[in-house]
Amino acid sequence: MRPVNDIIEFKQIVGRGTRTFDGKDHFTIYDFVDAYQRFLDPEWDGEPIVPVVCSKCGEDPCVCKKPEPQPCAICGQLSCSCISEPPPVYAKKIRVKLNNGKELAIQHITQTMFWDASGKPISSTDFLNNLMGEIPNLFKSESELRELWSSPITRKTLLEKLEVAGYGTEELDALRKLVDAENSDLFDVLEYVFNSDIKPMTRAERVAAAEVAIFTLMGDKQQEFIRFVLSKYIEIGVGELDDMKIAPLLKSMYQSQEDGISELGGDVMQIRNLFIEFQQHLYKTG
Repeated sequence: MRPVNDIIEFKQIVGRGTRTFDGKDHFTIYDFVDAYQRFLDPEWDGEPIVPVVCSKCGEDPCVCKKPEPQPCAICGQLSCSCISEPPPVYAKKIRVKLNNGKELAIQHITQTMFWDASGKPISSTDFLNNLMGEIPNLFKSESELRELWSSPITRKTLLEKLEVAGYGTEELDALRKLVDAENSDLFDVLEYVFNSDIKPMTRAERVAAAEVAIFTLMGDKQQEFIRFVLSKYIEIGVGELDDMKIAPLLKSMYQSQEDGISELGGDVMQIRNLFIEFQQHLYKTG
């Protein structure tokens, strides 16, 4: 006669194994004493299923088979085409024609990057058309754009207006990627959108083109500081030319703001004027 407690314990073990949860499709009981034979109960458990043991790994279920490839949750393809690597998101150049008749060469993208004011996804062409429609409210010509951008004060105002219009940092970074100008100044990107005949130059190219004009009439200490500022501009971007960056840049180069002021002659207003005036030359060419 089978002990009742043993039968109950065995049924509890089986019962725990059959508890379900997401991702569980089987369970294994290691029966070292052939309890399943002693407690065999076809009326309760049904007829036993003969295990099919894998000839390679000797396990049931097999543990040596690789899982079947699953389709991408986004694009539904086994060979996913919507991730950036591989293949790259920005795979090739295409030309788009805007509402004003201009054509722009942009990077072909396979992911949605742009949304309208209501949060609805829009195409890169619609994004550019919307921007072109907003530009007349911001500047009327390339010369006006250059004048506004050449001063950190008016540039900040223009960037604030762009953000209010729906073109904040994220959107403008996406715009740089779209026109394949991630290493360019935002000025050159906006100029390219405004006038597709002018290909954006890189920040390094802009500095190289303006160096002679920038350093004319500067003393050695001033040149040293402005070269440091320009290196940060090339590395990080136009945000390093904001006038609020003067103090951090002095501290970064001279260990402290006070040391920097002393090295550059001790006149705070003169240093600020130097910082603002060299930018006129930086954006005068190109």
